[in-house]
Amino acid sequence: MPLSGSAAMLLSFDVVPQVIAEHDDWHTHEHLPERLAIPGFFRGTRWVAVNGEPRYFVMYEVEQLGVLTSRPYLERLNNPSAWTAKLMPHYRGMTRSFCLVVGSFGLGMGGVGLVVRLASSPASGSPARDWLQEQLSSLPGQGGVGSVHWFEAAATPEMTAEQRIRGADATVNCTLLITGYSVEVFQHMHASNLMSAELERRGVSSVCSGVYRLDYSLTHRELNA
Repeated sequence: MPLSGSAAMLLSFDVVPQVIAEHDDWHTHEHLPERLAIPGFFRGTRWVAVNGEPRYFVMYEVEQLGVLTSRPYLERLNNPSAWTAKLMPHYRGMTRSFCLVVGSFGLGMGGVGLVVRLASSPASGSPARDWLQEQLSSLPGQGGVGSVHWFEAAATPEMTAEQRIRGADATVNCTLLITGYSVEVFQHMHASNLMSAELERRGVSSVCSGVYRLDYSLTHRELNA
């Protein structure tokens, strides 16, 4: 299992074009280090869309779900830095989900990924859920694919000072992240839309999907070192 914890925070968003360069500078040099310094945060990755939208997908791997409602994390959110407060109003369409890792298949973390967002997760014990697990577990054996991760929202983020600045966040109930090394393979998966079509045929509607490239990664061990 390549993920570092049993839970994750997933974010998807755009920022206004004029601040993209400053946003990436801030996110790399201040925001990710700030988050990875919080106890229980293991790794943060920022992804940028190649096909699809929104522009950004960010994943924080955490030890357990309770880390995302812990006092150290909430204290950070309620006391944003001056640079954070400057950039928050430029966010658009933020979704922020506190998730459990339902399944993780394969090894490693590829530099390209397909992100599929679902309006709901297949019900426990349903044929659709059994089908999805079978499909996801078989993907790492295919050329171009290395690992697959299945997340389900399991807690509701509370309102904080950061969120008040940028506006209320939405939540995605279920997210699939497929990572690997071939942009062409992932673009074909995205263009064919086979997984989403099969899920919708089984009563599970997709929100949207996109192909992303890994833009930056940071772990708590690097900060401690």
